[in-house]
Amino acid sequence: MARRLQTRMVRLARSMIGDKKANFAVMAALSAPVALALAAFAIDEASIYNERRTAQAMTDLAAITGASNITDIQNAVVTTLKDNGMPGIIVQQPGQTVTPTAGQTVVAITPGQYTAASTTAVGQRFQAGVTPYNAVNVVLHKIPARYFASALIPPPVIGTQATASMTPMATFAVGSRLLSLNGGILNSLLSGLLGGNISLSVMDYNALVSADVDVLSFTSALATQLNLTAGTYSDVLASKATIGQIAAAMASVPGLDGTSAAALQAIAGKATSTVKIPLNTLVDLGGVGNLAIGQKPPGLGVSASAIGMLTAGAVLANGTNQVALNLGATIPGLTSTTVTIAIGEPMQFSPWLSINQVGTTVRTAQTRIKISSSVTIGTSALGGGVNLLAVNLPLNVEVAYAQATLTNITCPNGPSSIKVSIAAQPGIAALHLANTTGTGFANFSQPQSFTNAEIADVNLSLLLVNIPLLQVMGSAATAITNNGPQTLTFNATDIANKATKTVSTRNITQSLTSSLINNLSMSINALGLGLDVTGLLNTITPAVTTVLNGVTAPVDNLLYNLLSTLGVSVGSADVRVTGATCGRAVLVQ
Repeated sequence: MARRLQTRMVRLARSMIGDKKANFAVMAALSAPVALALAAFAIDEASIYNERRTAQAMTDLAAITGASNITDIQNAVVTTLKDNGMPGIIVQQPGQTVTPTAGQTVVAITPGQYTAASTTAVGQRFQAGVTPYNAVNVVLHKIPARYFASALIPPPVIGTQATASMTPMATFAVGSRLLSLNGGILNSLLSGLLGGNISLSVMDYNALVSADVDVLSFTSALATQLNLTAGTYSDVLASKATIGQIAAAMASVPGLDGTSAAALQAIAGKATSTVKIPLNTLVDLGGVGNLAIGQKPPGLGVSASAIGMLTAGAVLANGTNQVALNLGATIPGLTSTTVTIAIGEPMQFSPWLSINQVGTTVRTAQTRIKISSSVTIGTSALGGGVNLLAVNLPLNVEVAYAQATLTNITCPNGPSSIKVSIAAQPGIAALHLANTTGTGFANFSQPQSFTNAEIADVNLSLLLVNIPLLQVMGSAATAITNNGPQTLTFNATDIANKATKTVSTRNITQSLTSSLINNLSMSINALGLGLDVTGLLNTITPAVTTVLNGVTAPVDNLLYNLLSTLGVSVGSADVRVTGATCGRAVLVQ
């Protein structure tokens, strides 16, 4: 019986082994749990992948929105994430480490500064916390939704990050305006700066004062002048040019009026200076310089004053040299006038005009002027046998560089609401009525030294005594200082109109020359005769002061014209913003 049962079981086993359908059924039953687990895992992984992509898209969008609202970054980032369905947002503060739980989104928001310079390693281009901010880094962590595999595998934390930057830019320059034009003085000064014999009319100068030059068109024209095969504007500005080549390129810019173009052509033809100016010390195009020749940045005006660019170039061509002018008797009330000018080189990497972002600074050059004048005497007899023979005006002026720094650009409600803030500081001026000593007039690394100057010559006739020459010596000093930068704000209308705004020191209350004369301390030198003539000061001082006060207005006018032509001014600085854009926020990392 047992043997028979065993035989049947063997036959049944052989039958089952030979039956393929039964075999597959068993295998399917055994593998079903594993297949279901794998399917659940695959579904969850696909869901996590899609959720990670969505989180990355939201992080990118939040970073772009934050960069577009650089003054309110956190609110912009959080609002963007909430509006796009990110749950339970927690902002991780600096120094914290927050691990999200289910239903939470932890976001770390770090503002900073981004530079796209190719010389900086990619990983170092974003500097966290560095001001002024122009970028933001957003890091997001969250636990993704799980549908099947949460019981088998611990829930992962997905992390995404994005850095976006928005580079607002403005075109701005610092200098001074020609408030009153004197063609003779300007011609003499420009001839001294440029070489040659410049002879322009007041109408020519008025045209140049009111004309603006498109800087990018000028750069393109300069490439033609220099026979350059440059690909970008920066390639052109990496070269050098003479002031004649610069004037010729300016003259060929489209849209310039005929009078201005002719004046610039005349200057180009007369200028004999062979000094080649590094063009990037005249103009800094910033990121715009990377554009190909002929391209224009959208929404950003790039223009500059024709006379400002010309004189800034002339100053650069003359850097560290002296210009001597003999103006003769052309100044009302003066018998003779000689002018000596020394121009210091502008600080390195500080151009006259810049197209750049927040933090950029432009400066003028330091300037020293020495005016030596003989004053015309009306009535020489002062009474009591005292005769006034000559009166001299030895005036020395030194103006430190003025500067303007771009501090902020905002567009709270779009381009029409743009505001540009410039922190401007006029140059400190020191004025001396005295003689200078030493040979360091053009050495700006050393201060000047001053001594008493011969202010007047007199003779004295008393009965039988005739003292032919008494020297009246004297000196005076005054300074025009400022307490720090003042902020100028330019709105869209100011920029469109290319308005000039000025910062000034608060202590210019009177004529510069008369302020010196009022402080003049004088003494009499009897040229070794051993006579005590100090009592004559009561007679001589009022007469000398009266004569000097009669020429303060024309001397002030001369001084202002000289300084304005050189792009500097006593106690004030003019700033223009001729174009600005808030740019467009883009992902950079």
